[in-house]
Amino acid sequence: MDALHPRLLAGDFTAAFRFYDAVLPELIGAKLARGTADGPYASWDVGAEGALALIERGAMAALTGSAAAGGDRGMLVSRVADVAAGYELCLRHGGQPVAGPAARPEWGPTMRTAHVRDPDGNLWELQSY
Repeated sequence: MDALHPRLLAGDFTAAFRFYDAVLPELIGAKLARGTADGPYASWDVGAEGALALIERGAMAALTGSAAAGGDRGMLVSRVADVAAGYELCLRHGGQPVAGPAARPEWGPTMRTAHVRDPDGNLWELQSY
């Protein structure tokens, strides 16, 4: 289960992919789990745990429907039991809405996501699958 892992939002996806694909196996034993240098998404795992995900910055901005996401360079990603409940919990405790709970069948048949910003402006994706 991927409880929490970073996702980098890359301006030059191909260059970032080549860098991480070259160094992560030797540095931390991570293996490419999904994606190619063609993008817009790739991820590396250590065993069954997500270690790092990479997405093209413009693709994330389009996904969240927020031009502001185009300026982000990273985000946290958490797998949660209930995306809608997690989203509401974050909002009740000072999180700022970015993109409400939504189905993402292009990522997987049961994938759901929501996006919030913490009080300091950091982007966070809540996901279930």
